[in-house]
Amino acid sequence: MTETTPAQLIARSNRLGADPKNTNYAGGNTSAKGTEIDPVTGTPVELLWVKGSGGDLGTLQESGLAVLRLDRMRALVDVYPGLEREDEMVAAFDYCLHGKGGAAPSIDTAMHGLVDAAHVDHLHPDSGIAIATAVDGEALTSRIFGDKVVWVPWRRPGFQLGLDIAQIKAANPQAVGCILGGHGITAWGETSEESEANSLWIIDTAQAYIDEHGVDEPFGAVRPGYEPLPVDARLERAAALAPTIRGIASTDSPMVGHFTDSEEVLEFLASEKAPALAALGTSCPDHFLRTKVKPLILDLPATASVEEQIARLHELHAEYRADYQAYYEAHATAESPAIRGADPLIVLIPGVGMFSYGANKQTARVAGEFYVNAINVMRGAEALSSYQPISDAEKFRIEYWALEEAKLQRMPKPKSHQGRIAFVTGAASGIGKAIATRLAAEGACVIVADLDLEKAAAAAAELGGPDVAVGVAANVADAAAVQQALNDAVLSFGGVDLVVNNAGLSLSKPLLETTEQDWDLQHDVMAKGSFLVSKAAAKVLIEQRLGGDIVYISSKNSVFAGPNNIAYSATKADQAHQVRLLAVELGEHGIRVNGINPDGVVRGSGIFASGWGANRAATYGVKEEDLGQFYANRTILKREVVPENVADAVYVLTGPELSRTTGLHIPVDSGVAAAFLR
Repeated sequence: MTETTPAQLIARSNRLGADPKNTNYAGGNTSAKGTEIDPVTGTPVELLWVKGSGGDLGTLQESGLAVLRLDRMRALVDVYPGLEREDEMVAAFDYCLHGKGGAAPSIDTAMHGLVDAAHVDHLHPDSGIAIATAVDGEALTSRIFGDKVVWVPWRRPGFQLGLDIAQIKAANPQAVGCILGGHGITAWGETSEESEANSLWIIDTAQAYIDEHGVDEPFGAVRPGYEPLPVDARLERAAALAPTIRGIASTDSPMVGHFTDSEEVLEFLASEKAPALAALGTSCPDHFLRTKVKPLILDLPATASVEEQIARLHELHAEYRADYQAYYEAHATAESPAIRGADPLIVLIPGVGMFSYGANKQTARVAGEFYVNAINVMRGAEALSSYQPISDAEKFRIEYWALEEAKLQRMPKPKSHQGRIAFVTGAASGIGKAIATRLAAEGACVIVADLDLEKAAAAAAELGGPDVAVGVAANVADAAAVQQALNDAVLSFGGVDLVVNNAGLSLSKPLLETTEQDWDLQHDVMAKGSFLVSKAAAKVLIEQRLGGDIVYISSKNSVFAGPNNIAYSATKADQAHQVRLLAVELGEHGIRVNGINPDGVVRGSGIFASGWGANRAATYGVKEEDLGQFYANRTILKREVVPENVADAVYVLTGPELSRTTGLHIPVDSGVAAAFLR
């Protein structure tokens, strides 16, 4: 081997991880063994490079590799205390690291170090797991692969599994890999190219056998009434159910959602075998760690009414929680971590699709991808045989594994707004964009709602793309457009927690020059628009049963009588009173409603750029470019107000520190005595 060994490993890993037929996101691991010069002794030293804990093959970089001294790693065999204490070996890997060691070694390090091959791939392909979870998987392995692939009975990942595979490799020199019962595949080779080729051969051979010998309807016949709804009706029903389902999934802790109505999901849910197969749960550890041991599946047809489905979902949720509690109590010991929550992470709605959940959008999306993997696995196993995942007892040993708990404890503390979903109007520029930016920085998922869809999408892309923010079109003066924007929001992230009524415009004119059209336009956008957004959002917030926040970006003009400003100031006063009215009405649902009264936000403001600034400058007899400083000079603090100051106020109002505050207006005006609240 040469110094290119890590580069070869990374290139192979990226190729294997880029194709979902080979392995799931962040699933599997790869390794390479080679020789480098020890900088301390100046002599050659054998090293093991292996994908570290928590990394993803498709995006693996050298920083994601753990680097160990192979002689020290293999010497652990002599101190291995046995199966009952094998978890201790993970800590022992730290004493085998070379130099700084790179990434943290994963539980599968022993598999890679102990197997006598220069290159090893451990993957979770759907076709391979289908064989691994078939009731007669061992016989299928022999039939499909002959003696080139060896069956390994289920064993939890760890040091003993590494010993098992190393022994199988030694006893079967003709073999190129193995099927790990209930789990996945492992392949090896003396070159990187050979290991990759062997991995792909196992995956493709398994899939070809399923395609050739599998039955035509592995999930059975279609259940009448459970067929997919037409696309528009499907999305409408999904949006109607999403708030209820998110509330169910977030009973123990707030969750972000993801919706999938892919062909695989809809086909599975329409089939007669779906209820029984779903109840068996997933098998591959990577799958059920992301999806929980099994999903919640609605047992009503797509033709049932929304009201019937919502009522039944609440009943099924109560049953699910009781069942999960029983699962925990049946398998927990005195040393087990506390129960982590009894809510489903996968909710299946026949005819509609799948809702998946996680602490953030990426986790929710990946959970859904993993369940699609599980569906593909079940299809393959049922096509050839019968699907038989590992037992609940074994699932529990992994789900509540001390090593898994330690990994969770090492995760960074969540930010203040993690798990919250913010809907911000007028968010493509100015104050709205600053608010969206701040909330995203604090961990929230953000719907950038704006009249200009192109600008909304661009602003969302700046915030980090679809796992952080999405742009939607929103004419807030149109009830149908507002409802569609809210539907888009709940289908993007599962629901809404935090609404910011920021969209606005202004025409600065004296009374006699203000037309009826001027009056209607400003009231339609801000007074009526805020009402429509709050009404549509409140329905979501109430159905979620998670409380929430509505924030109005009003103005100091809501209490200050300035010149030449009748329409704008009147509509801002309307908004200010909406805050008080809704705070009273929505409080029983845990929904807080507050307002912010900025003044003179010139920099980055769409309102000022559209002509308002020039009019206000003329009104006050100053140059337009001096307007910001003019506003600052008339304040108590003599400091200009910028969009980020308003965003800071939204962050504080919607954060944990002011959880008992509602009906409040916060001035963000550097101190305008005439606008003091009384």
